[in-house]
Amino acid sequence: MEGVIWLFIVVVMAIIEIITLGLTTIWFAGGALVAFVASLLGANLIVQIVLFIVVSVGLLALTRPLAVKFLNKDRESTNAESLIGKRAVVKQEIDNLNAQGMVSVNGQEWTARAYEEKIIPEGATVEIMEISGVKLLVKETVQ
Repeated sequence: MEGVIWLFIVVVMAIIEIITLGLTTIWFAGGALVAFVASLLGANLIVQIVLFIVVSVGLLALTRPLAVKFLNKDRESTNAESLIGKRAVVKQEIDNLNAQGMVSVNGQEWTARAYEEKIIPEGATVEIMEISGVKLLVKETVQ
């Protein structure tokens, strides 16, 4: 009976993976498959559960980063992500304490905050370090 339950878990995890494509449940399907084989070989339930947990977590930890890297190698950056590392011009003084600041990059104005806690004057050139929500976090460049 345990074998049927493990086989059911394999099928459910595989279906969830097909629906979500999140590269998460497939590793648990692998663990359930190993537990299923262990049940066919006569292992007791405790051994099956331990195998399920160890194999699932092991597959998740060891192979998921490689799979994500391999599958995302042709991934294009979104418009916002492509801004990271670019230079922008400060259109309104950036002052984190007063929650103000605007920059212009590629002809578009963005709300901006200083990456480091300092005031950046209007007209300064900044580098976009990261994006937080709809705000650019910028660092003044040395000229």
